[in-house]
This record gives sequence, structure tokens and C-alpha cells, in this order.
Amino acid sequence: MDRPLADEIRPQSLDEVVGQRHLIGPGGMLRRLIESGTSANMIFYGPSGTGKTTIANIIAARTHKTLHKLNATTASLSDVKDIIADVGTLMAPGGVLLYLDEIQYFNKKQQQSLLEFMENGSITLIASTTENPYFYVYGALLSRSTVFEFKSVSPEETLPAVNRALDILRERSELPLSWENGVPEHIATSCGGDVRKSINACELLYAAAEAKHGALCLTLADAAQLAQKSAMRYDKGGDAMYDCASALMKSLRGSDPDAALHYLARFLEAGDLITPCRRLLCSASEDVGLAYPQAIAIVKACVDTAMQLGLPEAQLPLAEAAILLATAPKSNSVVEGIGAAWSDVKAGHTGDVPRQLQNVHADTTGMDNRQHYKYPHSYPNHWVRQQYLPDALKNAAYYRFGDNKTEQAAAQYWEKIKHADGSETE
Repeated sequence: MDRPLADEIRPQSLDEVVGQRHLIGPGGMLRRLIESGTSANMIFYGPSGTGKTTIANIIAARTHKTLHKLNATTASLSDVKDIIADVGTLMAPGGVLLYLDEIQYFNKKQQQSLLEFMENGSITLIASTTENPYFYVYGALLSRSTVFEFKSVSPEETLPAVNRALDILRERSELPLSWENGVPEHIATSCGGDVRKSINACELLYAAAEAKHGALCLTLADAAQLAQKSAMRYDKGGDAMYDCASALMKSLRGSDPDAALHYLARFLEAGDLITPCRRLLCSASEDVGLAYPQAIAIVKACVDTAMQLGLPEAQLPLAEAAILLATAPKSNSVVEGIGAAWSDVKAGHTGDVPRQLQNVHADTTGMDNRQHYKYPHSYPNHWVRQQYLPDALKNAAYYRFGDNKTEQAAAQYWEKIKHADGSETE
């Protein structure tokens, strides 16, 4: 079977690696560790195609260790034990470096089983994951490892790798090979910071090229079709999705309609309607709240319309909701109010419901609770002073009027009502 071009031209030195200058550039911490020959347990965290496997290969060569690769989606503990058996033999005279890809798929027991071998130095572990290791990697294993975060590779950094791949394909081609202006740049841009995907795109584009007049030409139209929907890293239920959802929510809260539309567009491109709908509905109460209480009804209508329409038409009501929330006045008085109240309840600060508020029935003395309760609608302005909170919390204040026009109007109204001449006192 032909070896993939991306694997064939894999860098053999740190200087050849594309991207990750913050780790392996001059003076970078990971570079210094590698060049010093240190054998340390590491966790590489970041998107696919950003050099994690490549750098593990370079570390193995630099430390003269035998490299074994396992993928946690298919590997088992017995596979690890088989590798350990090579330690101290001619199969691994310098020791073993185990590269465990997608470690998040190992359960807690499987991850714990690695600790013994890490402690006694049988193996040096380099684990990689596309998910946040602080959520998915067992704490004891994390404490024995150093986490290095890999970043998506920029188009500018990817372009040299794309040009190199195209040059190799041109050298190997039996027919003259050329490409239209903009093809390398489009591939470098459209593959979402994944160098491996970019090189694979070059290879597929070459394989699909049609011979015309005894020559091959890679077209921009074919490159666009091959790389469609590749520029965005999105993994439903994974870190990329939650990062995008967080960015949408914070853009709405920060009153930036342009950023809100950008992150909404990412979800639309991925075909995910549920996640942005939930965030829009939440923001209506969490960030706009009582500053514009009608927002929640409008956003709910937009969400319902979007779900009935489906894509692509759903983009319009959702965009309307996003712009409305981003440009609406903001208040978090609802969040702070319920947060303070719930905090007291969680701490056990409750107390008995005041007698006059209890469900209508006779108490042990035969007195009807209605004799205690003052019905507000029977009083001027539909309000009367009486205690509603339990005795233990009767002076608690959870809700604070926000500084927006709507809540300040309500504050002034109730200030006037509650201090009117002749109002009852406790």
C-alpha cells in the first residue's frame, strides 16, 4: 500500500516542523527540554494535524528510545504490557517511549495502570489528546506529566508545507503538472490549521486531476470543492464546540454584534442549530434580563421559527436574535438575585414558611391562616407591608435593581408606593 505523502515528508528535526513556535521556536520550553535530552512524561494537547506525533518521533530519536505507538481507541492494557516486555532487551536497549494517541478514550482504570510503569521508569509516556486534558486525564497521571498545548497552524505557516507537497507531486508526475494561481493559498487557508489535512488535500487534488492536452492542471474550483467545510474545527460535544458556544455567549454579553454573528455562523456552517439556540435563550435572561424583559419572548419566537424552518433559512431568525441580544441594554440582576437566594438555600438557611403564607388550612389552634394573611389586592396600589421571608431570613436582600432604564423605573415606582403616607408598618 502506498505510503501517504503526509507521512512520507514528515519533518525529521524541530526546525522542519510547521508551527508551534511558542513551544519549539528559539528558546521555547519544549525545544530546550528536547535538546537537553530530558526524558520527561508529557501530554500534548491540541487539534489534529498540528505536529504532536511528529515531535514525539523527534523526541524518541533524540533520546535514543524505541518508539511504540498506541491509539487509545483500540488499545488495551495487554498492549501496554507487551511493550513493557521489550524493556531491557535488544528490542529496546535505550528504553521505551510510548506515544499514546487520544488518551481520553482510556478509562480511569486503564490510565491508572500506566502509573506503575511511569513511576519505575519502564516507559516514558507521551500522551496526546484533542480534548482538554484537565477534564479527561486522570489527576495522578497529570501530576506526573507536563502538559504542552499545541495551537492550530496559521495559513502563513502551512503554506510552505503545501508548496513542498505540490513540488514533490510535480517531480513524481508522469505528465507535466501545474496549478492555477491561488491554489496553494486556498489549500493552506481552507484546511483549518491542520497541516496533515492540507498535504492530504494536495495528494487528493492531484489524484483527481484530469489530463488535458497531455498535462495536468490543479484548478482553484477543484481545490474549493475538495476543501469545503474544512476550515473550521468543530467536534460536536467536544472542546471546539464548547469554545465556540462560550465565545458566542461572551460576545452577546459584551454587546459585540459582529463577533456574535461570526460565532453563530460557525454553528450554522457545522449544521448545529441546538447549541446556538440554547445559548441565545440563556443570554436573554442571563445577560439582558430585566433591562429589556421582552427579549426573552422575542428570542423564543426566533428560536421556534428557526427550528421550524431548518437550514439554511434558520440563519435569519437566529441572526435577528443574536443582533437583538448583542445590542440590547444589559442587566445581570436576575443572575445575582437567584444566585444569592440559591446560595442561602444550599447552605441550609431556610426556616419555616411564615404562618400567613402557608397553604390555607386551620392550624393546631383551629385558627384559619387566612386571618393572618393580608391580600395585597385589597389595599391601595395593590400592596401592603407584611413579611414573606422566613424569620431566619427576614432581612435578606437578594435582588438589587439594575442601573438600566427599565429596572430604575420599577425601582422608582416601588419606592413611591412603599413610602406613601399611610402605608402599614410591621
